[in-house]
Amino acid sequence: MKQEQDRDSKRYRLSYDIHTHTTFSHGKGSIEDNVIAGKSKGLKAIGISDHGPGHLTYGVKRRNISVMRKEVDRLKLLYTDIDILLGVEANIINLSGKLDVTEEEIGQFDYLIAGYHYGVLGEKPMQSIGLHLQNYILSGLLKMSTKRQKALNTELVVRAIYENNIKILSHPGDKGVFDIREIALACADRGTLMEISTWHDWLTVEGIKEAARTDVSFVIGSDAHTPDRIGDCQGAVSRIKAAGLDFERVTNLIVE
Repeated sequence: MKQEQDRDSKRYRLSYDIHTHTTFSHGKGSIEDNVIAGKSKGLKAIGISDHGPGHLTYGVKRRNISVMRKEVDRLKLLYTDIDILLGVEANIINLSGKLDVTEEEIGQFDYLIAGYHYGVLGEKPMQSIGLHLQNYILSGLLKMSTKRQKALNTELVVRAIYENNIKILSHPGDKGVFDIREIALACADRGTLMEISTWHDWLTVEGIKEAARTDVSFVIGSDAHTPDRIGDCQGAVSRIKAAGLDFERVTNLIVE
């Protein structure tokens, strides 16, 4: 059985992986470590997307964004056989739809990833804390939810999708209850990819099925916090298979 699984795993690989973390947030490797790992996995492109600066515990320091930009530009000259990109995994929490990166900061990134995370206060801190607690206690611990909670979570994400040029919505459905179909419709309308993560369990099999009923496209993200996990796709592939999703709808999956 294990030999069959090993043979099957070699059939699938990523063409690019642009959801990776470094020591600039809570990853374990440097930007160059991630680039080297991406090259070893045969990736055409590697993206660095540390957490947005609004996260209270492991967000990237605003002063380091320009440092990261310079480092990526330096590495581009050294590693010409892989496309090296600088992004950010911005945080969704503001009712206005704004992310936790400024327009000036956005200008330094090649792309935006965005997702809902705990640990972000946003423009209305008390309301944000209340929402985080609801999501953590009800959805996380008690495995239940309210209609109001679902509606507010969904509204936050949908508004962010329409207010920003988001390339990838990271691990949609994680850390709360969301209307995946409504979010998928917004992503399809805006050309935002829905992530099937190998670090988180989202999108789940049911989430993939629900999103697939729309015209949205998908992407696999390793969400690698260590260089050795860059390019990992197996957990996502297993869920894609279970959901019956057409592999061609996943933009960075190569089937050999």
